[in-house]
This record gives sequence, structure tokens and C-alpha cells, in this order.
Amino acid sequence: MRSNNLVVLVVAIILGGIAAVLARNWLANRARLTQGDVGTIVVAASPIAFGAELTKENTKVIPWSASALPEGAFAAKDDLLQGGRRMALALIDRNEPILGGKISAPNQPATLSTVLTPGKRAVTVRVDDVRGVAGFIEPGDLVDVVLIRTEADSRSNQSYSDIILQAAKVLAIDQITGERPDRPTIAKAVTLEVAPQDAQKILLATNIGHLSLILRQPAEARADRVQRVTAQTLGEPPPPPREAPPPHPVGFLPLPQPPPQVVAKPAPKPPQPELQHITIWRDLKPQEYDRPLYSARKQTNGGHSAGDQTSGDYAADKQTKGELN
Repeated sequence: MRSNNLVVLVVAIILGGIAAVLARNWLANRARLTQGDVGTIVVAASPIAFGAELTKENTKVIPWSASALPEGAFAAKDDLLQGGRRMALALIDRNEPILGGKISAPNQPATLSTVLTPGKRAVTVRVDDVRGVAGFIEPGDLVDVVLIRTEADSRSNQSYSDIILQAAKVLAIDQITGERPDRPTIAKAVTLEVAPQDAQKILLATNIGHLSLILRQPAEARADRVQRVTAQTLGEPPPPPREAPPPHPVGFLPLPQPPPQVVAKPAPKPPQPELQHITIWRDLKPQEYDRPLYSARKQTNGGHSAGDQTSGDYAADKQTKGELN
């Protein structure tokens, strides 16, 4: 029994030693690979504002993985500062890598034109505390531009609003470019980055109505489907949903509906003439007869005269006498 325990203990010690050696070799190889892949990158030593010059004092070099350097990064300060002065084109936070897209070219001033994307234009929209979203719009945000105007030729003086531009990038608020203030500020002008045709739309819309800005989420940069809003649209209830007809069984067609039955009205009965009861006594035997009674007045519809009616009465009396004879 003791010999078996001794064997198990010896085997455990051997396996533990093998595991320790393997772990040590793996860690050594990992450290060797890490040291060979380490590089450097230039970052901001302190926050750098828009238009500030990049110097050796406000930049520093930190270790960075050589295989994971971002595009446009600088590995040394000499690479950053060679060729002339460079200006910051956007706010660079502390320990943020300095990239080529956020700084100017050597000896190039930090102007708004250097921030524009190729093919884009900068246009300014006049705003106030309401049309500028109460000062919450900051550089880098996306906004929609809304035109509100009243038709001059309309007798009803109808007003409406249209979204003429969506997801426009904000370049500057008044004279602030690339900086985000600590608290909202009421701006008087907002500069947008738009296409040349969109810039023409904004300038034309400024002369025919009032422009307002709508702040939108940066993740929703795609254009949405919009429609004109009028004064009637504000109080117009939504149309009731239409009830869909019940589906027909598969393979069967709906039976045609029979045409509606037309009930013919019965023809009016001719008016019955008034009858006169006559009793004639012959040889003490009464004989009774009924004969039509004709009026002596002129009939309006028939157009017969009183003489015609009298002759008719005479013929009827003669017929009655013939029957009696």
C-alpha cells in the first residue's frame, strides 16, 4: 500500500516539473515576440486646440505596437516636425495619437478651407436660440436643414415646411472650429459642410423663407424619407385603415353575384264607371238592370263634349229597352 502511494507521488512530481518547464518556455517566447513587435507613436502631451502649433513640448512619444499603428501616425517627433510648422486642424485630446488628417501640411495655415473634404463646400446658416437647438449643436455634429415659408400668391396665406438637406456636417459654430465648449452657447451662425448644389439650395432658401436646424444622431447618417408639412397637416386626423376583404380559399374563385332583381310595378287598373240601378215594371213584374252612369260635363282627358255623352246615354237606354222587349 505504501509502495503504491510512493509511485503516485513520484509520477505527480515528474508531471509537475514537465508542466513548469513548458510554461516557462511559452512565457519566454511570448516576451521575446512582444519585445520585437514594440514600436513608438507620437501623441499629444496636453490638449491641443484648433490652430495651435505642434511643438516638442506639447507632444510626446509612447510605446505602441508596431503592427497596429493607425494610418497617418508618426513614430518620432522628427518625422512630425520636419519640413516646417504644422497646425492642429481639430481638437486633439491628451494621449491621443496625432494623425495626418488632424494636422495641416508643413507651413500651411490652419484655416477652415484645410478642413473641408475634397469636393465639399462651406456655407453658413444664420440661427438663434430656437433655430439653433438652444446652443446644443457643436462642431462635428450632423444636422438637417428645414425651410419654413409662406406662399405669397396664396389667398389663404398658407405656410409649410420642407427638409431641404439631411445629415449635414457642422464645421464651426460662430468662430469656434473643432473645439467643443464645456457648456452650450447660443450661436448666431452655423457653418456646414455640404455639396456645391446643396450650398446653392441653402443660399436660395435663405432669401425666400426661414431656415432652422434639427440635430440628429451621428449613427443615423442615411437620408430618411420626408414629406411636406402644412398647416392642414397639423390638425388633420390620420385616415382610418381600410378593411381588407377576407381571403378566398386557394384554388377557388369567388362566385359571381346575381344581378339585382327588378320588380315590375303592376299596371294601374282602369277606373270603374259608376253604375245606376234601374227597375222596370212590366205586367206587374219588376226587372232590374245596372247601367253605366255618364256625366254630362265635358271630360278633360278624353276631350268629348256633352253632346257625345248624351248620345252615349241614349244608346245605352235603347239597348236596355231592347233587352226588355
